[in-house]
Amino acid sequence: MRMRILLQILVFVLSVLPFSGQVWGIEISELSVLSVNSAITPATYDYLKQNFKQTPESTLIVLKLNTPGGLVTTTKDIITLVGRENRPFAVWITPEGASASSAGAIIASSAHFIFMSPGTNMGAATPVGLGEDLKEGDARKKVMNDLTALVRSLSQSRGRPSGPFEKMITEAESFTDQEAMKAGIIEGVISHENEILPLIQGKSINLGGDKVVVDIKNNVAIKYYEQTPGQKLLEVLANPTTAYILFLIGIALIYFEFQAPGGFIAGSVGLCFLILAAISFQVLPLDWGSMGLIILGVFLLILEIFIVSYGILTIAGLISFIMGSLFLFHGEGGFISVQYPAIISSLLGVALAVGLVVWYIVNDKKKQKVTNDFFLPIGAKGSVLSQTGPLEYQVKVRGEIWRASSDEELKINEPISVLEANPKTLHLKIKKES
Repeated sequence: MRMRILLQILVFVLSVLPFSGQVWGIEISELSVLSVNSAITPATYDYLKQNFKQTPESTLIVLKLNTPGGLVTTTKDIITLVGRENRPFAVWITPEGASASSAGAIIASSAHFIFMSPGTNMGAATPVGLGEDLKEGDARKKVMNDLTALVRSLSQSRGRPSGPFEKMITEAESFTDQEAMKAGIIEGVISHENEILPLIQGKSINLGGDKVVVDIKNNVAIKYYEQTPGQKLLEVLANPTTAYILFLIGIALIYFEFQAPGGFIAGSVGLCFLILAAISFQVLPLDWGSMGLIILGVFLLILEIFIVSYGILTIAGLISFIMGSLFLFHGEGGFISVQYPAIISSLLGVALAVGLVVWYIVNDKKKQKVTNDFFLPIGAKGSVLSQTGPLEYQVKVRGEIWRASSDEELKINEPISVLEANPKTLHLKIKKES
């Protein structure tokens, strides 16, 4: 009886043993080529996600990559997207002179195959902050350890050495195409998509927890999946500097509309800019406290025009504006910021605009004969818009439309100057300007 049981167990083990180490094959009938030539943002993830759905099952997805880096959260989303796909994924750092830095190197570590064009590099994945390395401390250590563990796990899963990828993060090391080849972290140095196929034929990879062998079919089609116009627009808007400038232009145009109402052009265009900026803010790690500082700074600068503070409001507004700009896009989602030249240029532009407005108002005030009311346009110049009655007119003065009367007959578009202004009836007394 015992011998019979042992014999049954032996037969079962011998029948199962051949299948325990079996390697399955995956046929490749198409080379699906995607391209990313910008920072890694949610727009990049949207582009990859949409096209991953469109590619056929029997395909090798090739991502042509050239990026300076990007958001950590988006990078992890892309890695998760690659992990869910039951298809081989390759990263090709191209063209000549391109690089896969920071987030790009981490995405490359998740690929089943990595290729580089001659004259390219990969690495420098140490997380950076507002234009400089993150300061030593718990935050830096947390980010470094997280990313190091991530690339180590991905490298081991893909069967490549993890040491070089860890050095990209801990020591900001970067590898040329030849150095990466010697380190064994890429499959080859290529110049065209066709060179990928012979390099991966018969290669064994880990796909969905199973070992599979890549089998290239005859006459493999190469298909390119380009970005849609909407994805291209979102990629532009996802740039922090672009979002920052759009927001400032929108605020400036809205302010001009309130200062000179009636045309609606400045206000309409400003509203469009603000909507575009809002779209950008939706895909960037916006810090609302910093946004509040920028709005407060603009408010204080405008207030300086109407309140004599001897420059105190201007200084406070500029400080608030600068602090808000520096930390506008800062959070756990990634370490990106508005570029310093854009901040400095915007700051100088705002300061110059405020200075010109204050100078104009002070200069205009000196020319006024009556100084009882700061806001009345006494002594200001304008033009006749229309005639509403005998010696009654509608005039435009300092961008504002007033009711006015004159002792002499005036023509449309004739230049006038303001003699008197009634603050209760908002009625002007005008004369022809010689």
